[in-house]
Amino acid sequence: MKYDFDRLVSREGTKCEKFDRREEIFGRKDVIPMWVADMDFVAPVEVQEAIARRAAHPVYGYSYRSDSYFDAIAGWVERHGGWRVRREWMDFTPGVVSGIVFALRAFTGEGDGVVIQPPVYHPFARQIRANGRRVIDNPLRIDGQGRFRIDFDDLDRKLSDAKVFLMSNPHNPSGRVYTQEELTRIGELCIRHDVLILADEIHSDLIYKPYRHIHIASLSEALARRTVSFFAPSKTFNLAGLSTSVVVTPDDSLRRRLRAEFDKLHADQGNIFGAVALEAAYTHGDEWLEQLLDYLSGNVDYVVRFLHEHLPSVRCVPPEGTYLLWLDFGRWPMSHEEIYRFLVEEAGIGPNEGAMFGEQGRGWMRLNIASPRQVVERAMRQLLAAASARGLAALP
Repeated sequence: MKYDFDRLVSREGTKCEKFDRREEIFGRKDVIPMWVADMDFVAPVEVQEAIARRAAHPVYGYSYRSDSYFDAIAGWVERHGGWRVRREWMDFTPGVVSGIVFALRAFTGEGDGVVIQPPVYHPFARQIRANGRRVIDNPLRIDGQGRFRIDFDDLDRKLSDAKVFLMSNPHNPSGRVYTQEELTRIGELCIRHDVLILADEIHSDLIYKPYRHIHIASLSEALARRTVSFFAPSKTFNLAGLSTSVVVTPDDSLRRRLRAEFDKLHADQGNIFGAVALEAAYTHGDEWLEQLLDYLSGNVDYVVRFLHEHLPSVRCVPPEGTYLLWLDFGRWPMSHEEIYRFLVEEAGIGPNEGAMFGEQGRGWMRLNIASPRQVVERAMRQLLAAASARGLAALP
């Protein structure tokens, strides 16, 4: 089946956070929203049809997750990640961040250290602090090609004071997809320091050729025993509103402790339509994902080429994964706050400002390009016009 990612679908008036909160977030209703990380593409038709079939039954009482639900997850992970996961390892969470919070509460105590790698997904630091744990930063470094790399010497030092390493792979917002060598080295350090790994892998399906995602827990039995992995169909198939995610815990002892936390909070019920959508997506979504990645790759190529040709002062290294672009405006003679207001007020674009991902993100902006090509093209034209009016387009 050929899927149409060029199709424009109005999301306004649907209580859509990305569109209907623009005036609240940006102070104006007409910005092109390129902030919150969901897509403007319709979900796969197989998912729509599965939800419609279930919705046709007029009783929406308590439900459970069947064998076919878990088989769909296991099949998807093995096909796309090369990792054979067992049913007994899997649990439901209402979201990846929720799952991470449950794990932090299950495996750490008040005051324990948790290592993160800023600039990184902002709920990491927020939820660590909100639950009385300590944030320990292992900032990523930029190499000569503009790519973000792990400072392993610093990571070695920081893990000595930590109970948990909370990683984002693919990394949000930089778009890095860690190599087997990097993951192996992370694992060796975590074993040396007896640190648990919590792996946020929610973007793990969104990988551009020739890169590939490797589940760190799949590398060895020793790593599987100290890793809790989180993923979901929400980013891959645009299902975030259905609040259905997966946590995989191969170690029996860790899994018992995590499930005890679920029991305390009574947070494992889920909802009918999230389960139906996950099963349909992971059973029938292979072709849709292949076409999606081709389309997203085209959007990435367009933006990178446009900036190189028309706004070379804005650095954009193509991401290895995710549909998020991490743009460096550091050459502009403006403060971080001025750049953000310029993008909103003069270019009419609503990005995520980079400082929310940590102080290392100052001067950077995150742009979501998971929209029809014409929307991305319009955003770039508006950016160029606004920059030209300010004389910024001529900067080297």
